[in-house]
Amino acid sequence: MRTEVRSELTLKMYVSGQWRDARSGERVAVANPATEEVVAEVPYGSRRECAEAIQIAHSAMKAWQQLSAYERAAKLDKVAALVRERSEELARLLTMEVGKALPESRGEIEASAALFEWFAEECKRAYGRTIPATSTAKRHLVIKHPVGVCATISAWNFPVYLQARKIAPALAAGCTVVTRAATQAPLALMGLFNCIDEAGVMAGAANLVTGKPVELADEFLSNPLCRKISFTGSTDVGKELMRKAADQVKRLSLELGGSAPFVVFPEVDVEDAAKRAVAAKFRNMGQVCISPARFYVHEAIYEPFVEHAVAFASALRLGNGLDPDVDAGPLFDRSRVEAMDKLVADAVGRGGRVLCGGHSPRGDQFGKGSFYLPTVIVDVDGAMDLNCVETFGPIMPIYRFRDTDEAIEKSNDTCFGLAAYVLTSDLGTAIRMAESLEFGIIGIGDMTPAAAQCPFGGMKESGLGRECAAEGLDAYLETKYVSLAV
Repeated sequence: MRTEVRSELTLKMYVSGQWRDARSGERVAVANPATEEVVAEVPYGSRRECAEAIQIAHSAMKAWQQLSAYERAAKLDKVAALVRERSEELARLLTMEVGKALPESRGEIEASAALFEWFAEECKRAYGRTIPATSTAKRHLVIKHPVGVCATISAWNFPVYLQARKIAPALAAGCTVVTRAATQAPLALMGLFNCIDEAGVMAGAANLVTGKPVELADEFLSNPLCRKISFTGSTDVGKELMRKAADQVKRLSLELGGSAPFVVFPEVDVEDAAKRAVAAKFRNMGQVCISPARFYVHEAIYEPFVEHAVAFASALRLGNGLDPDVDAGPLFDRSRVEAMDKLVADAVGRGGRVLCGGHSPRGDQFGKGSFYLPTVIVDVDGAMDLNCVETFGPIMPIYRFRDTDEAIEKSNDTCFGLAAYVLTSDLGTAIRMAESLEFGIIGIGDMTPAAAQCPFGGMKESGLGRECAAEGLDAYLETKYVSLAV
């Protein structure tokens, strides 16, 4: 079945300020994961077109970086304004290609606009410094210089926001970019590039290509004109990029996998804690890199917490994300459903008990689409796959803990280190957890800690570098030291 998306936006590749089809004429279908209907077909390019885009970005680099910070800021501000102006259309595109509930899509579009707005201001603060010299015949200066052409690659789960987190600071720093759209979810990102185009961003400064992920990544890695790759995705792919980037010592920013602990201490309001935990877990059906994955609840409140969590999870209404009465949409595709089934089977096989969910929903309304019921599992242990891999789906395993030391030990017992969450009303406990947890982002009482003005990134195998905030701009700048004899 086929239903074309109706949009006034141009849904094509964007290179050198022009909208393009693939030279081969090849196109790829984009399907709604809630209905399995094709909503659009878009050009599917090649490595050759990626190489051309890199060359064009390189040619535009000198003129773009020579603009003043205030001139670049004006363009980024205009992008932000256009994104907000078209937020509803972009959000609907996003829901149709990814499946998330429309309010979540609106939130992603607003957060993307906020990134362009933030870096429009932050680019005016790419400060250098003067260092006192030991000799009066010298002056020591430190100045900032844009890295060069940057490739930006991100996953399908937040296809606009994750790219905005890269494109905005790169352009702000004076770099030019070549962005690879996620094959399965390019539509709303193409909508963002419509805004970039209409904002008057210099031709060649921002480019968008599509194509086979491995082929395009190999071009980014091997092409010496591409100076940096910023990637958001799986840890396995991030490691492969690190290996291949070594040949040119190419700069990398990596935001990789996570397995976030969610620690609940006994002094909290149990019902409220369970409600907040469920809301955090099932946002975008758990398909969020910082989604809580392992829930550690103090033994004194374990049973009532589980009871409330099951009630809240069971009450979530599944369906097409465009339906205003829906709380949660589908998983992204059938492979995600299969992955959830395997995780549940492993947990049950090792003694876990499923209290709600654990399978796809029944009924004619779910005959198509990649739906999976919000799932709560207890009697879980550290040997289960749920504790060892990135779940990336709607499964909520709940563990017990006795004291703070045990909570810290279990939370840190992972190769990942992206995000962690704590619910406590005790200041001392909050401080100790903040200082002891080995994660780059820690939300204490805050289940949605990401913000344009705050550094985002992980420790251990969850990545390299930080996005957003001042650190996000610095990631696209080289530091140059100048010693001046006078």
